[in-house]
Amino acid sequence: MSASTTGFELERGSRRLRAAVELLSSMRFAIALLTVICIASVIGTVLKQHEPINNYINQFGPFWAELFGSIQLYSVYSAWWFMLILAFLVVSTSLCVARNTPKILKDLKSYKENVREQSLKAFGHRAEAELAQAPEAAAQAMGQVLAQAGWKVRLQRREGEAGTGYMVAAKSGAANKLGYLAAHSAIVLICLGGLFDGDLVVKAQTWFQDKTPFSGGGMINEVPERHRLSDRNPTFRGNLVVGEGQRAGIAILTQPDGVLLQDLPFDVELKKFSVDYYSTGMPKLFASDIVIHDRYSGEKTEARVEVNHPVSYRGIEIYQSSFDDGGSRLKLKGIAIDGVPRSLELSGRVGDSARLDFGGQPMTVEFTGLRVINVENLGEARASGADPRKVDLRHAIEGRLGAGNKTMSQQLRRNVGPSVTYKLRDASGQAREFHNYMLPFEIDGRRVFLLGMRETPAEPFRYLRLPADEKDGMDGFLSLRAALADPAQRRQAVRRYAAGATEQQRRDLTQALEASAGRALELFAGAQLAAAAGADPLPGGLPALSQFIEANVPEAERERASEMLLRILNGTLFELAQVGRERSGLPPLPRDERSVSFMTQALMALSDAFYYPVPMALRLESFEQVQASVFQVARAPGKTVVYLGCLFLILGVFAMLYVRERRLWVWLAPRADGGLHATLAVSSNRKTLDAEREFESLKTLLLQNPKEVKA
Repeated sequence: MSASTTGFELERGSRRLRAAVELLSSMRFAIALLTVICIASVIGTVLKQHEPINNYINQFGPFWAELFGSIQLYSVYSAWWFMLILAFLVVSTSLCVARNTPKILKDLKSYKENVREQSLKAFGHRAEAELAQAPEAAAQAMGQVLAQAGWKVRLQRREGEAGTGYMVAAKSGAANKLGYLAAHSAIVLICLGGLFDGDLVVKAQTWFQDKTPFSGGGMINEVPERHRLSDRNPTFRGNLVVGEGQRAGIAILTQPDGVLLQDLPFDVELKKFSVDYYSTGMPKLFASDIVIHDRYSGEKTEARVEVNHPVSYRGIEIYQSSFDDGGSRLKLKGIAIDGVPRSLELSGRVGDSARLDFGGQPMTVEFTGLRVINVENLGEARASGADPRKVDLRHAIEGRLGAGNKTMSQQLRRNVGPSVTYKLRDASGQAREFHNYMLPFEIDGRRVFLLGMRETPAEPFRYLRLPADEKDGMDGFLSLRAALADPAQRRQAVRRYAAGATEQQRRDLTQALEASAGRALELFAGAQLAAAAGADPLPGGLPALSQFIEANVPEAERERASEMLLRILNGTLFELAQVGRERSGLPPLPRDERSVSFMTQALMALSDAFYYPVPMALRLESFEQVQASVFQVARAPGKTVVYLGCLFLILGVFAMLYVRERRLWVWLAPRADGGLHATLAVSSNRKTLDAEREFESLKTLLLQNPKEVKA
């Protein structure tokens, strides 16, 4: 008996009804549904689920993001069409099992001993032999031999013209058919468990109990009751965020259009969060020491939750999902990127926001993150042929990553210290994200501070490099930037440079050099704007100098003019640095190689500073870290059904793949001369080498000296 791919065929009813029932109960329909589910699961695995809609807009664009959202690709496993397909798969597979089970059970009990002698001649594995025994004795002997070999045997006596003959019918490997039932029943069980432990019960409450997702803001305790689910909810899966020294008892269930609040029958208090890191900076182990406060009995239970080691309480599993910032205290100081002296110090917590005034621009700063450990690969300090102003730390790090057998340079990973992430949001609501490191570290042989910025979360951070001074601080560069923004200090630096370069030997030469140096410094500082035809003037920096040369110098002389202006600019900036340090109370820069390296990097940083989007950056001065643990809390009664289904699936697959169903018939026909003619036939559901070897063994065992007959 083989499983049929057709479905139930009703004898009554309309033609469409009979066709629908046949299709729904057919195996081909179940396979088609299973294929669709596999494709949907691939989409749900590749595409990040339950992300903010802005992330999808940045990734796909407004049109495709809206289209994908309308068909719920951002929440595939809770989409109505996914659950509908699962429900149809359960019904279809159940009907397949119900249709084939009676046939399989009937086939398991059948030995098919009524097969005719002529039918045996059609088998591929067939052999004949002449035996000297009596028919009954031969049948009994063969039955005993087959029974000892693990076969189930039935003897049938038949009366014929030549006398009484015997049909020996045997079978083995019936578990193959049971494997079919087990595997298909497993699909039903797994789908039922998935439906019950998925969002189906939660969605049912939104449909029939007037529960709606919450999309607003404010305190959790102030959220109305219609956005909350009872702690008697039979199945749910949500996230619970608890900071160190705090307790929480309301989980968040993310929905496509908001969140639902799930009340728990207990509160979780986080006493201590522990995390260990690999040398790469990735977390190796994180665990939470918690106290569970029962809301009904008041009992307190201490426990430790680790990754892959959940804690169970009142039928709810508490998993260690990840960790986050629990509201670390930050102290930041403003850095005048535009060079205008101003004082700004502010304090706050991660997750809070504050109002600021940046040069007459009202803004809101949102403290979004604190990273205490930043492990970067600093193993290879080499000169780069790329433009040093186009710095992207992420790309620089990723360029050194890859398979171990492809590593071309030495990996030297080092913790470069804390960093802070914040957003500046203007009056229109547009925000830029900033990522600034607290301490300097060495890149390409130079000590620099990195100030990162990006317009959208889809972009990588672009970093401004500020050179560290002789004290590994920012004071040297900041004094130079303030001096560049001060006209009086610029004029003083120009006079010093011209006087030092000409040594006051020729008054006219000193005045000419002073005019050229003044023009170059004014262009670089953005105090004098000059644009080429059809172009807007640039705010300053090296691009402004380049634009000036293109507008005023013939093309054949531009290279020579560029070299001369850069030489003058470098000398003038060095004098400007000395003037700025004098006014800031810093010692003068010595004329050595270290100062040359500092001024080279400072030139690039000053040029880039004109294109920094805000007049000030915020530098992390100090912090007090507060950790938070992210738990996943789940009540999943359907997991037992799923585990049972997985067990059935394993047993069924192994039975169908590794158990061969075999049937054997031996017809013992008496001859007129008193002899006995034996005809052996063997069938198997799969043609394998084992089947060939077993047939040869059975011929020798049962027929002694058989004569094989080719089909």
